[in-house]
Amino acid sequence: QVQLVESGGGLVQAGGSLRLSCLASGRIFSSYTMAWFRQAPGKEREFVATIHWSGSNTYYADSVKGRFTISRDNAKNTVYLQMDSLKPEDTALYYCASGISSGSRWPTDYNYWGQGTQVTVSS
Repeated sequence: QVQLVESGGGLVQAGGSLRLSCLASGRIFSSYTMAWFRQAPGKEREFVATIHWSGSNTYYADSVKGRFTISRDNAKNTVYLQMDSLKPEDTALYYCASGISSGSRWPTDYNYWGQGTQVTVSS
């Protein structure tokens, strides 16, 4: 069992930055692929970014590529999402997830989920 707790969300103006954190506890964090997803009101949950357990491979949605950076610190059981040049369309509830499928963009490939942290970008 893995427990995930997100933090770092908030209200920011367009063009600003936020860094989300996801603290994991339970089973060995370093063995899992970690990912961020987001869900805006009335929309389906969508993939944002994922990182291999070793930190060697990262993948991004086209909509965030070049603006967001995913990273992890296995010693701290934490995965991060640095979000720069934020846009109003980035407004959503951001979820951290863990799984064993490397590079997957599908929510169904992730076994454990946090409760989410709200990101709101004003124009």
